[in-house]
Amino acid sequence: MATTIKFTKMQGTGNDYIYVNTLSSPLQDPIKAARKWSAYHTGIGADGLVLIGASEKADFSMRIFNADGSEAMMCGNASRCIGKYVYDKRLTNKKNITLETLSGIKELQLTTRKLSGSHEEVTEVTVDMGCPVIGETALEIEAGDYFYTGTVISMGNLHLVIFVEDITNINLPVIG
Repeated sequence: MATTIKFTKMQGTGNDYIYVNTLSSPLQDPIKAARKWSAYHTGIGADGLVLIGASEKADFSMRIFNADGSEAMMCGNASRCIGKYVYDKRLTNKKNITLETLSGIKELQLTTRKLSGSHEEVTEVTVDMGCPVIGETALEIEAGDYFYTGTVISMGNLHLVIFVEDITNINLPVIG
């Protein structure tokens, strides 16, 4: 017998994920689900799967599985979406929410506006990602006909940051 899992698809600054509230819809194999559901032509299509759950250390927990099934430590955009989700779905009435992630507890600040009646909806969520950790390794990458040197920076997950003299001289859609 097939199990029905309720999900919500949300995006924050282009990161689109499938969100499952595991408080009401437990998920047995998130790695398999992430791979299957994230496929754009045969599944729902997304960057991955985000599980919203209970926590003994914070208000809620977050687990992120990329489309390939690997588990990520943190995603600021996914965290912000969880803030909106848990408030708009009335899982909390708090506007300052703590979220347990693999890279530690993150604090979410919600901005709301009044709807008809007494409830409000979230219009903005900010997340305190903490201080960046700058790696000692500089990586050289080739993009198009150019070579760039990037700095490894962690905000709970690794990013490669490339500093340039003038961003207007960079063709971001092509190079990015």
